[in-house]
Amino acid sequence: MFLSLSTTHHPASDLGFLLMKHPERLHEFELSFGRAFVFYPKADDDECEAALVLDVDPVGLVRGRGAGDGLLDAYVNDRPYAASSFLSVALNRAFRTAMAGTSRDRPELAATPIPLTIMLTPLPVRGADEIVERLFAPLGWSVEVERIAGAHGPSRYVTLRLRGVLRLADALSHLYVLIPALDGDKHYWITDDEVEKLLDKGAAWLASHPERDLIARRYLKNKSSLVRSALARLAPEEALDGSDASPVAEETIETPIRLNDLRMDAVVEALVASGATHVADLGCGEGRLISRLLRHNQFAHVTGLDAGARALERASARLKLERSGGPPEGRVTLLHGALTYRDERWHGAEAAALVEVIEHLDADRLPALEAVVFGAAQPKTVIVTTPNVEHNVLFETLTPGAMRHSDHRFEWTRAQFRNWAASVEQRYGYRAAFSDVGEAHALHGAPTQMAVFTR
Repeated sequence: MFLSLSTTHHPASDLGFLLMKHPERLHEFELSFGRAFVFYPKADDDECEAALVLDVDPVGLVRGRGAGDGLLDAYVNDRPYAASSFLSVALNRAFRTAMAGTSRDRPELAATPIPLTIMLTPLPVRGADEIVERLFAPLGWSVEVERIAGAHGPSRYVTLRLRGVLRLADALSHLYVLIPALDGDKHYWITDDEVEKLLDKGAAWLASHPERDLIARRYLKNKSSLVRSALARLAPEEALDGSDASPVAEETIETPIRLNDLRMDAVVEALVASGATHVADLGCGEGRLISRLLRHNQFAHVTGLDAGARALERASARLKLERSGGPPEGRVTLLHGALTYRDERWHGAEAAALVEVIEHLDADRLPALEAVVFGAAQPKTVIVTTPNVEHNVLFETLTPGAMRHSDHRFEWTRAQFRNWAASVEQRYGYRAAFSDVGEAHALHGAPTQMAVFTR
């Protein structure tokens, strides 16, 4: 992973004083997970560029303390190669003094905004490109994102270029916090110490950031107690008013009517009625739907796909794969992948289920999902469930105007859902049948809406 930081402030070579790294030397740092190098590709009065290259030891990650939380994560991941929380650690190690905003030789310059250009690659981004703009632009950056090509289309990795006039310390603190927030993951166990790190590096600007809640959730890996603690300290007067800030809010809100159980029952019933023997659970999470499908002998093969490696580990544990009491070998396959990129590993499924999945995607990524599921894979049956936003007013614990889950990008009315389904019908040759899940209110409808697409 590669980070470049340059300035045209005159004399530009003063960047070396701010970073406390002499431009004519190669600086090397030993880290628990590899080595970091700092060098200057260019250093004169007109322009100075400092580069940080991180060389992560992939063998050490598996054998040492950085091995991860489980088997899948230890052996199948991008950690040695992509900018992530490893880079945040390296930034703090290599540029600790600059990040603190101090300079022995240029104290006035350390307190002065200077023109900066930052280039970072490859950076994993969970979500659409616009999430990068949402995180960096409010901090004064001009943002340019270039999606890196993958084997079957654009990958989840980008090259990021930032331009702005900021204090160097502020720029480094932005990178320290937002790199793992964009990735949505960290390479080590999250504890209370992470709240202190977040506040130490981000308190000066995070409290007023319009995406404050999103940043805190992603930085703290959706650990609800830690997120509540961080947000309460950042903005006590706005401390989590209950609903959309906690990643478990949706489950808490819907618990009294056991809506998740009703959804699962409705989806399983529809899959049984489809006659499919091979089902793909797209966005399978921890495997709750798969565990229900395995109770039916009709389903000879079930494939689960999810973008979260840890969710797949928990699904594997829940389903007892390759363990006594688990399903026969070959009946369940878990795949690590994204719904917005073509993946022929599950394309043989006769039916696919997207249970409370589409609302977690940015709206501009929905066409990519449609092209993959309805256009490329073309299962005979596709089942989609999503919240009915009209019903939200009936949840007593939900703040007016809030969504049921902090990671929802949208929640549709019944008319919006049917309009979307109609566009899928027109473009891909499916027919949709709609049904309610949960008790329907005369005015606001049912809490969940479901469409069964067939072709």
